[in-house]
Parts: sequence; C-alpha cells; structure tokens
Amino acid sequence: MNLRGRNKVSATFSMSSMTDIVFLLLIFFMLTSPVITPEALDLILPKAKGKTTSTQNVAVSITKDLEFYVNEEKVNSNRIESTLKSKLRGIEEPTIILRAAEGVPIEKAVRIMDIANRNKYKIVLAVKPN
Repeated sequence: MNLRGRNKVSATFSMSSMTDIVFLLLIFFMLTSPVITPEALDLILPKAKGKTTSTQNVAVSITKDLEFYVNEEKVNSNRIESTLKSKLRGIEEPTIILRAAEGVPIEKAVRIMDIANRNKYKIVLAVKPN
C-alpha cells in the first residue's frame, strides 16, 4: 500500500471517530435535557384553528366582574377548589377549560392554574380564534 492509500484509511478512521463522538453527545444531551427543565404548570394552549384534542370535563369561567363559574353554576371564589374536586372526582385524566374574559387580572387566572397544578388536573386556556 502506498502513502496515498494510508491517508485515505486514516481519514476514514478519524471521520468515523468524529461521528461516534457526535452521536454520543447527542444521546447525552437527549438524556440530560429533561432533568434540566424547570418545573412549570402544565398549560395546554389550543391552536387558533382546529379543535382541541383533550376532552372537556369542567369549564371555569371568570367574568369581567370577577365572578367565578364552574360550568354554568356561579361559585364563591373561596369554594372553587372544593367544587372542582367534587366535580372531577373519579374522572380519569381530569381537564379544566379556563375561560377568562378580556381584562381579567392575570392573578385570577393563575389562581385557577395553581389549583389545577396542585390537584394534577390538566388545564386548557380557551382563546378566541383570529
């Protein structure tokens, strides 16, 4: 084998080593990235077009006057969590649809999201399609 043949062989070996390293790094980052992700609320935002895939179990509405409704029943703001627990008891993968009127302070919506997070309910924020 001449000198040119050796250079081709060594170039092939170094290139395969480089590919191995890239694949190992890819696997490493795929395994460690979920560990690094910070805790966050499970908030599913529906697309503006099309339908939502999750089933609606309970709808929570917040009006401009800061009145709370679970489905169509007016509920005192202090009793929302207990009302949601009773309505979602025994349901597999319970889901809340959150409908907040335009102009409602974000703290009111976050309160419902916090209740959903504590009780391991999925929550979908209803939006008006464009």
